[in-house]
Parts: sequence; structure tokens; C-alpha cells
Amino acid sequence: MGQQEKVATSLAGAVSEEISASLTAVDAELARRYPGDPGTRQPVHTVYVPGDVFEPGTLRSWGDQALAALDEHAPDAASFAAVLGIPEELAGPVHDRVRAKLEREPVEDLRIDFEDGYGPRPDAEEDEAAARAARLVSEAYANGTAAPYMGIRMKCMEAGVRDRGIRTTDVFLTGLMAAGGLPEGLVLTLPKVTYPEQVTAFVQLLEAFEKAHGLDAGRIGFEIQIETSQSILAADGTAAVARMIDAAQGRATGLHYGTFDYSACVGVSAAYQASDHPAADHAKAVMQVAAAGTGVRVSDGSTNVLPVGPTAQVHEAWRLHYGLTRRALARAYYQGWDMHPGHLPTRYAAVYAFYREGLKPAAARLAAYVAKAGGDVMDEPATAKALSGYLLRGIDCGALDTAEVARLTGLTRADLDAFASPRRGDLTVTAP
Repeated sequence: MGQQEKVATSLAGAVSEEISASLTAVDAELARRYPGDPGTRQPVHTVYVPGDVFEPGTLRSWGDQALAALDEHAPDAASFAAVLGIPEELAGPVHDRVRAKLEREPVEDLRIDFEDGYGPRPDAEEDEAAARAARLVSEAYANGTAAPYMGIRMKCMEAGVRDRGIRTTDVFLTGLMAAGGLPEGLVLTLPKVTYPEQVTAFVQLLEAFEKAHGLDAGRIGFEIQIETSQSILAADGTAAVARMIDAAQGRATGLHYGTFDYSACVGVSAAYQASDHPAADHAKAVMQVAAAGTGVRVSDGSTNVLPVGPTAQVHEAWRLHYGLTRRALARAYYQGWDMHPGHLPTRYAAVYAFYREGLKPAAARLAAYVAKAGGDVMDEPATAKALSGYLLRGIDCGALDTAEVARLTGLTRADLDAFASPRRGDLTVTAP
């Protein structure tokens, strides 16, 4: 030890106290607006099924159709990897995990659609379909066949369909309550939001429902679907999507990009409407910045190119979907939409390849950070948070196993959670 330094200060303790007092309101505002990621599982995709098409066996049917597509168009690991350009060393692990996922949990998030995928119907018909959806969702959670997340997309809050959207939401939620209560995985999607006041109105609807049933305030959250240019840039030049998150009063769980409505809104011709168009990139970048730190997750949109027809055509569609999914993951859009069972093999292949190819480098960096071992990269706490989040998302979707991550990092699942989410309190690293 060297010579002990003499410590001296010039300011009275009252200065620090006065500064802290002056920032009390800011501290509270930061905590309210930017609580950080909730630390819960985020699904890798959302599947939309029209309200009149959803059946008790829909989820299993999607998985079976996806497996059949694999058997017909890429029957083994080598052929599947060759179609998608997956490296040889990942071909077997990715293929095996994709098949296992399709057998075990083919859909992570299901939205029963009463908007564009359902269209205008007589009121009695939509009432019946909404009540039926509630019954089937309740039964699925009761018998263990549910996706981790399930819910509906109602019609929007625009004047022409507002009453119908409110009624469908009421019928669906009331049916769930009558069947035993709201499931933990319940998700609602509010589409075509243009003004923050429409979000406020939906909050008012949910507050009224919670009061009617004696539910805790804020029990029901919802996603905001971004499908219009006005939701990105308001008439006064501000980012309307940021005001929408605030208008949700803590209920917003996600921002979902609507590829085709948004593209059409800004004048992109049909042949160029895609999630990698510059207009799409701009919209999602604004959404991402607006949502950062708020606990609201951002989801990419979909492709309308379906993997159907002869093998060559299926392979072309698969390569497109795989490439778009990998592109989204690299840009931190960890969720997207899938419109057809044939999209499931490439959704999971892209996700699994993304996490498996980065497993060892991410684990090594995190282990070095924890051990303060140094190396050729100098990581900071923010990077440790990102590395932990990466590994946790890989575990949650089935790309990685908890045991292999623990072996490579020396960390438990609880340790990773603590690094990844400030909401979980002080970090305590334990041995696995």
C-alpha cells in the first residue's frame, strides 16, 4: 500500500441535500416513465388467426402443418441448412430444436383477430365469435393446450367501428371472467392508433371493466399497433408514439409495427411493401427510441409472401422470411408476426441460429466481466445487461438450455435475471 491520501472537501453537506431535494420530482418522473424492462418472457412472434377460424386444435394444427412442410421440402438437417445458409456446425442443433419446438410449443403468442383478418360482420355473428373465443381460450389454459400468450385484436377506436370494438372487447373479457378469470398470458392488441386520445379512451374502457369486476387497477394491459404515419409523426412535428405510451398510463406492453397498413399510408407501392423498406426502418427506429427504458417492447411486422406451392417456391419464401427475421434480430426487434404455418420453421430457425451462434462469445464476455478478467473487449455494466438479456431470450424460446449457459458463464438463471433487469433489485451473483 502507498501513502494514504488526505481527503478534503469544500462544500457543506447541505449543498448535496439541497441538490437532491431539487431533483426529487425528476427522480420520481424517471422511475415512473422509465422503469426498465419488466424482466418477463417476450415471445419471438405473434400469430394472427381470424375469429371465425380459431378452433380448439388450431395451435396443434399449425405445428403439424409446419412439421409436414419440413418433411416435404427439407426432410433433414443438411437440406434445411442448405436452403437457409445455416453454417454446417449449427445445422444439426438448429434443425433438431426447430422440430422439437414445433412438436412441443409451435406458437408462443396467438392473437384471435376481429379486425382486418375478420372484417365487418353482423353484430350477432361477431358477438357469438367473441364469446366463443373467450370460451376456447379459457379451455386452452385449463387443459394445458394454450400458447404462453393469447388474446384478441379488436377493431380500432375510429368512429366507424369504435362501438363494435368496444363491444367485442367487453364480450371477450366478460366471457373470460365467467369462465374462471383472466389468464396470466392475456394480451389485447389495439390496432390503427392515430392519436394518443384513442389510447386514453381504451384505458378508460379497461378501467371501467376492472371496476365492474373488482379487479386490481391496471390488471389489463395492451399492445399498441402502429399502422399510420400520424402515429409516428404528429401534425405538430412531435413523435406521437411517445405520447401514446404515456397515454396508456403504464398499461402498454408492446408497440407492434403494421407492415402493410403503414407502407400504404406513406405511399409505398404494393410490390415494395416489406419490413425492410426504408419507411419501415424509420418507423421502427422511432418506435424503438420512444419505447426504450419504458418497459414497452417493440415488435416487427410480417411478410405476406407465403411458403406454399412447389418446393422451389417454398424455398424462396423460406429464404425471404429467414433473412427478414435475422435482419430484425440484429436490429433488436426480437418479436415479429407470422401469417402462415409454413413461416414457423424459418421463424424458429432464424431465432435459434441467432442465439446459438452467439452463445459462446456472449457467455465468455459475461463470465470475464463477472470475474473482472479483462481480455480483448472492455465491457461495462450496460453491456453485461445486454449479454444477460441475450442469453435469457435464448433460453426462453428454446434456443439455449439453462444448463449449458450455466456451464459456460458460471451463473444461475437468477444471476442472469439480476444482471438483465434492474427491477429485480440488487445484484447478487451466486455459483450455479
